[in-house]
Amino acid sequence: MDKNGLFTNNCKTPLGDIVMASDGMYLVGLWFEGQKYYGSTLSERPERRNLPIFKDTISWLDIYFSGNIPKFVPPLKTSGTTFQEMVWNIIKTIPYSSTMSYGEISKRLGLTTSLSARAVGAAVGRNPVSLIIPCHRVVGANNNITGYAGGVDKKRHLLQMESCCSDLSLVTNNLSILAPSMSNTSIV
Repeated sequence: MDKNGLFTNNCKTPLGDIVMASDGMYLVGLWFEGQKYYGSTLSERPERRNLPIFKDTISWLDIYFSGNIPKFVPPLKTSGTTFQEMVWNIIKTIPYSSTMSYGEISKRLGLTTSLSARAVGAAVGRNPVSLIIPCHRVVGANNNITGYAGGVDKKRHLLQMESCCSDLSLVTNNLSILAPSMSNTSIV
């Protein structure tokens, strides 16, 4: 267990290695290795463990990367600021194969200043549970593919896999497209 009481494990996905973090009961982190804010809740040397929550998370990832919609969500616990939690709760409502803009999230929060979308963007970028809290479904104005802590290329792949952009030129950008049969999520 690390100094924060967290355990980790890794798994492989079609888009790269993922690190999972748990307090033993809840999933508290899910990051692509090396992504921005990677492991932001972890100490330097967390203890690696096989936990039931990691098996549930890998099952969720297997279903997701096979091109299907998971019918369950592993138990999650996030610990952000009040504003971040409000933004993450809105993101959780974005359905598979849909998107929402930073501006739309700002409006849902009742924010109207020109800096509101930027504040929302900062909160989206700090999402500690990538994919399951689907921050990749948050886009810029006019469906522009903008920042993603895991990398814009991964965001394009995820949106293409979910087929949620009507203007595919924004998504494909000469990238290979994931086929549902490419699911190879596994614990490492």
